Amino acid sequence: MTNFIPIFPLNIVLYPGETLNLHIFEARYKELVNECFLGKKPFGIPAVINGNVSEFGTLVNILEIVQQYENGEMDIITQGAQVFRILEIIKKIPDKLYSGAIVNYPENTESYPRKDLIQVVIKAIRELHRMLGITKDFRKPDEELNAYDLGHHAGLSLEEEYELLGLFREEQRQEYLKRHLGKVLPVIAEMEVLKERVKLNGHFKNLSSFRFE
Repeated sequence: MTNFIPIFPLNIVLYPGETLNLHIFEARYKELVNECFLGKKPFGIPAVINGNVSEFGTLVNILEIVQQYENGEMDIITQGAQVFRILEIIKKIPDKLYSGAIVNYPENTESYPRKDLIQVVIKAIRELHRMLGITKDFRKPDEELNAYDLGHHAGLSLEEEYELLGLFREEQRQEYLKRHLGKVLPVIAEMEVLKERVKLNGHFKNLSSFRFE
């Protein structure tokens, strides 16, 4: 399917199913949000990377306008729906302040029958968080988690998060996260060893001397 959508480019990657809170303050996006909310229509958030609007983004629905201010600014809650591919950006729309795009929607498999791979990924992410001394809530039982739910918890760069967005099979996304974590965890572990070595410097140590026989 191909259609036209209003777009709100941001330097983030949003995944299907993910909620995103936004403060709307620019006139063009106040107009966009008001029209989409009243018309119960979605808009698109394409990822901006290195100053450029990327090919892929996520269609979002406005769940709620939490607060409206006297100057027209708004706090809204949105939720990602599906990944789109931009075919053409329409920078100027007659009588509108915002821009839009002609998009289509790549076939995207979000279910994956194998449970062992996602459990490996979940375990690795929890180990990463333990090493970093942070606590994160996945907000779902482990058995309901998929790669989109875990994408922002795995320590990916913005570019890597975008690469994950461009994978259209759940198995591919899980393998991508597994490979990433397989590279990151040994680096973090080595840093932990280094930190312990640095802590020892300058302190008295109980060392056994070499004994000549």
